[in-house]
Amino acid sequence: MRTILSGFCLLLSSILFAQRECASSGYIDQLKTLDPSLITRLHQIENFITTQRRSAREQGQQAPSVILIPVVVHVLYKTTAQNISDEQIKSQLDALNRDFRRTNADTVNTPDRFKSVAADVQVQFQLATADPKGRATTGIIRKYTNVNHWTTDDKIKFSSQGGDDAWDSRYYLNLWTGDLMSLLGYSSLPGASPEKDGVVINYTAFGTINISGPYNMGRTATHEVGHWLGLKHIWGDSYCGDDLVDDTPVQGNYTTGCPSTFISTCNNGSLGDMYMNYMDFTNDACMNLFTEGQKQRMLALFKSGGPRNLLLSSTGLNKPWVTESPVPAATTFKLYPNPTKGEIVVDFQYNPDWIGKTVSVVNINGAVISKFTITSRIQQVDVSSLAPGMYFIQGENGSQKLRNKFIRL
Repeated sequence: MRTILSGFCLLLSSILFAQRECASSGYIDQLKTLDPSLITRLHQIENFITTQRRSAREQGQQAPSVILIPVVVHVLYKTTAQNISDEQIKSQLDALNRDFRRTNADTVNTPDRFKSVAADVQVQFQLATADPKGRATTGIIRKYTNVNHWTTDDKIKFSSQGGDDAWDSRYYLNLWTGDLMSLLGYSSLPGASPEKDGVVINYTAFGTINISGPYNMGRTATHEVGHWLGLKHIWGDSYCGDDLVDDTPVQGNYTTGCPSTFISTCNNGSLGDMYMNYMDFTNDACMNLFTEGQKQRMLALFKSGGPRNLLLSSTGLNKPWVTESPVPAATTFKLYPNPTKGEIVVDFQYNPDWIGKTVSVVNINGAVISKFTITSRIQQVDVSSLAPGMYFIQGENGSQKLRNKFIRL
């Protein structure tokens, strides 16, 4: 068996050439150094996949029921733009379901020579309705952070590092989104440490709303979730390499941009390169299929004993079974930056019923310094005229009361 290379992909958006690039090898080597047992787990999982696929061929593969995967999206933001809307998040789920179920309109662009192997993976993704404790959830977590940018050091996955902790990754697909600068995204792979298991996507490539450029169809996530489900790059991560899938032609290397002509490498003959596969590096508009072989590789992970099997018993899409009192308004009302030198943002993202209400700026002696009306969920307030010191923003809205402090430098 070939040495197992990483299913993890780091996509680098080149400003000059606007192409995907992969720099995963160094990252995976680092993970293996930090956790040498990962090497053994990767080999065990590869053997498991091979056994399951062989069994499916011998016994005849029956079409599975559609697998529903509960998703939680962790939105880490420092600016308003990074705090992407619910609609944008839902557009990403729609894009994943479109691509994994092969309902995408651009299936017509799949070349005739590959249509017979193009697959409906029969996997769908849905925002969680119950959190790990059984409480109601929208499947979306929003968290303000002081971190300017995220990298592949996985800090985005830990609250202690300014990010947000994963929900139990045995039962949920964790998606994190934030400012990755020039990175488009990266993914863990089956066998990764549970607290790091999931997919990270740049907010500039998350979903299909308010996204411009060549990665505007949500297919960065399609590609990365492919890795999360055990797929390698189409060229096998080496020149004329092996992606461990039978029905994808051997290919020389990754493909960039949006080619429209027949390309043949590695003596792959009349089939040519499958550069329109989601696991290549072409632009979003030029990707349009997973294959039956890739499908079987992904579905093998859900078999009994497989690394994704427990997702089948997840309660993340159940009706919540734990009832808790509403979270007090003060705990969901946010102020940032804090401390501030002159302007502060008040964030009522989780408490929009405060819009239209008047709140006060109060000093430490309880004296009202000024008042203002909340006109939007996220509102900027000028406090530059205040003397340095501690202040509070407070107000009442029926039975709800809020009081949050901030420091004027």
